[in-house]
Amino acid sequence: MGRRKVVIMGAAGRDFHNFNMLFRDQPDYEVVAFTAAQIPDIEGRTYPPVLAGGLYPQGIPIRAEEELEGLIREHAVDEVWFSYSDVSHLDLMHKGSQVVAWGAHFGICSATRTMVRSSRPVIAITAVRTGVGKSQTTRYLSAILRQLGKKVVAVRHPMPYGDLAKQAVQRFATYADLDAQECTIEEREEYEPHIDNGFVVYAGVDYEKILRQAEAEADVVLWDGGNNDTPFYKPDLHITLVDPHRPGHELSYYPGETNLRMSDLLIVNKVNTADPAHVATVLENCRRANPKARVIQCRSVVTVDHPELIRGKRALVIEDGPTLTHGGMTYGAGWFAAKDAGAAEIVDPVPYAVGSIRDTYAKYPNARQILPAMGYGEKQVRELEATIEAVPADVVVEGTPIDLKRILRVSKPIAGVKYELEEVEPGVLAEAVRRAVG
Repeated sequence: MGRRKVVIMGAAGRDFHNFNMLFRDQPDYEVVAFTAAQIPDIEGRTYPPVLAGGLYPQGIPIRAEEELEGLIREHAVDEVWFSYSDVSHLDLMHKGSQVVAWGAHFGICSATRTMVRSSRPVIAITAVRTGVGKSQTTRYLSAILRQLGKKVVAVRHPMPYGDLAKQAVQRFATYADLDAQECTIEEREEYEPHIDNGFVVYAGVDYEKILRQAEAEADVVLWDGGNNDTPFYKPDLHITLVDPHRPGHELSYYPGETNLRMSDLLIVNKVNTADPAHVATVLENCRRANPKARVIQCRSVVTVDHPELIRGKRALVIEDGPTLTHGGMTYGAGWFAAKDAGAAEIVDPVPYAVGSIRDTYAKYPNARQILPAMGYGEKQVRELEATIEAVPADVVVEGTPIDLKRILRVSKPIAGVKYELEEVEPGVLAEAVRRAVG
């Protein structure tokens, strides 16, 4: 019957890992294309032969998801495998219904069958939605592991937005490493906090090779998940964050619900700023969906380095880009910080948005009133700068995980916001970590 023809629907991350784990060097299958969504300008590239393997001497094309119907019909595709994250169950089944109508099978890859086993203890931090607080949880666990005397290497969910062959295995230990590899704002938001904590962080494309290198310098591997994706490595302790600001999403987004059901420990975060009724709803959903998991509550404690810059002033709030885009949020830590510090007004940046920033608002109208820190390339960074300069605000309140002053050139003063995890019942996470790492 010949090789079964496959398209992998992705967003430059999970799709490549699924290919590496399930299809690379498999003579019964021919992956005719990847499709790309969510991230700007990642289509039009090729998954290179050095990563694709000997069955693909020309590599594999990466096309826009909008071309999927044409690809299925052109290549008589047998199977389409959905391979990206933070998608509502409704949207996921719309996509599946389209694929089935176009004549192909539609599938979702197993979480456990795509996990690589490690020779080191692995702690995985995941979430039910983007923007729940994975970064602050990772920092919190890092401090626990340091107190235990463990050498930690963090491995971050993939963000390969450039040359894929060069990005197969990436290691970051200093800011100079970030500069040398031309990291985007989105990458820096994830890597810089690890470097600030004195830890090496790996990322890239080939996650088995990444793991083997990380194991050589680690006592413990810390899996730092992206969006609401499942871990690429088999965890000894799997922690998932749940957001009471979006009650019900823990049961209605893919693959966040998978994380909810398979985790060892569930953290209901941000309970200090959420409606208590929503907290109660989320706690009950956690207990019903995963009665074997320990469920705890945590606060997200927000501080500002220069509140005097905000008090009585017109503020432009900048938040983490993915949290406002496919994460669907309308506010974040920066918003709460500006309100608490006494901002006279939070200025709506939409009328002043430039270029691709304006296009972002058209695609994600939920982000109005806040400026998403979009910076997937040099051109977009310049458009972000131009937008900031155009907004009639006195101060920028920065709610991203990094110091944007290292990257942006703007004339307005910037007040930095920090947010840290705080357990309602102290000591639970430390005990769970001790049991996992021995």
